[in-house]
Amino acid sequence: MKSLNELAWNKCDELAAEAQRLNVALSMTAADTRIIDCGVKATGGLEAGRRLAEICLADCGSVQIGASQQSQWPLVAVRSDQPVLACLAAQYAGWQITGEKFFAMGGGPMRAAACKEPLFEHLAYREKADRVVGVLETSKLPTDEVCLRIAKDCGVTASGLTLAVARTASLAGTVQIVARSVETALHKLHTIGYDVKKIVSGIGSAPLPPIAADDLVGIGRTNDAVLYGGEVTLWVRDDDAKLAEIGPKIPSSASADFGEPFAVVFERYGRDFYKIDPLLFSPAVITLVNLNSGRAQRFGELRPDVLERSFNS
Repeated sequence: MKSLNELAWNKCDELAAEAQRLNVALSMTAADTRIIDCGVKATGGLEAGRRLAEICLADCGSVQIGASQQSQWPLVAVRSDQPVLACLAAQYAGWQITGEKFFAMGGGPMRAAACKEPLFEHLAYREKADRVVGVLETSKLPTDEVCLRIAKDCGVTASGLTLAVARTASLAGTVQIVARSVETALHKLHTIGYDVKKIVSGIGSAPLPPIAADDLVGIGRTNDAVLYGGEVTLWVRDDDAKLAEIGPKIPSSASADFGEPFAVVFERYGRDFYKIDPLLFSPAVITLVNLNSGRAQRFGELRPDVLERSFNS
């Protein structure tokens, strides 16, 4: 299997080749880093967002957008047969990137080259790459200074770095964030101490909210899409009793902060993201299918009432 960064680089080449059709803007920094703007200054769109999500998954998962039979909101669905690599080693936006008047949440497989997060010690995974790909959730295009620092942290030259970017309050940015239903389930399982290597495959969906007028509202809506409308099924190899024990701890309803739109919770904690109960960040419903026994167990609850408050705010 190719490295995660090589797989993602190839997906970036495909996106770049159709940039004009997909309303995506390409540019090169003075240091020769490729920037693929899917929704900062560029218009982007649904397909740009879908491809951005698959780049973030390092092409180890697929993303679809379709109509829902139960709701007015379209669904963003994701599936992977390499969920640990796709979602934790690549997709998870676990790298905070800062610069002068610049902030971004960094995801994508470049994280596996930089290995700045303790998560990679637990995964026992690291990539040594000649070129790397990152996905940035940001309202600004990255500067030369930012690109050079990312490249250095990843052990590559600036020309060996591609950054695909979109702000939350954009069509592409909203799609790629809502495509994290499976990722949130895996990260929650890792957080509560479960051995994620027992997870074989995963599939999930969450509703696509209205695109917000500003990033702060967009953060609330995209979080609520997963917390109150996300449904995930994981196929695992484990003991039924063990799954019954951990199952209730996985969905967002396990948190004391469950039940209010994310914007309300965010204000309650003085807009300090890190004061919010980390157990909140998971899909509304999780189904665990045990490949050893054939038994399926379902936990959590959907809250369309909270989605209505959030999406119509």
